Amino acid sequence: MPAEDSESDVTPDDKDTVHLKKDDQAPEQGDSTPAAPSAPAASAATSQPAAVSIPLSSLLWGAAVAVLAALVVVFGVMWWSAKGDLDDRDAQAADVARAEQVATEYAVGAATVNYQDINAWVGKLKANTTPQLSTKFDATAPKLEQILIPLKWTSTAAPISAKVMSQENGVYKVNVFVTVNSTNAQTPEGAQTTVTYTVTLDENSDWKITDVGGSDGALSLN
Repeated sequence: MPAEDSESDVTPDDKDTVHLKKDDQAPEQGDSTPAAPSAPAASAATSQPAAVSIPLSSLLWGAAVAVLAALVVVFGVMWWSAKGDLDDRDAQAADVARAEQVATEYAVGAATVNYQDINAWVGKLKANTTPQLSTKFDATAPKLEQILIPLKWTSTAAPISAKVMSQENGVYKVNVFVTVNSTNAQTPEGAQTTVTYTVTLDENSDWKITDVGGSDGALSLN
């Protein structure tokens, strides 16, 4: 029958030809690169950074710490500045006290005289003075001796007070007030007077006395 003949007409060569055509539709053997998978378009298009949530209490705590740190710095600077001012004030007060003490000791020594030992008195006048002032006393000592010995002058002194009158670049001028009890040939019964000495000291020269002046009954030392 014709139908049967059509199936049987297919030769082996024809079958091979059919199979080869099917194989042609597959990828070539040498092309082994697989196709890259496509990323989901919707996922790439809609990707956004994740939001970070910080508790309000943490923000407040951080702000409080920052404020406290700033206050510590401010008060630290203020304390250091105040401490420096106090140190300067204390140092200045100590210098004033030192000047008044040195001047007082000198004035008491200068006002204590015994005509029988003039050299000891001149030594007190020269004590803790600059070389220039010491030389000046050496020059005036003979004149003072000519006054004191005939008068038979003796005196003792006690401090009353001392006050810095001026200070400039470490040079202090101090007024020292002392009570002087004296006897001499003219007043053998004795007399009491208040004497003021003006003593100039130089802190920069280890508190050496650079000048001495007297008033209100003090002997002239210049």
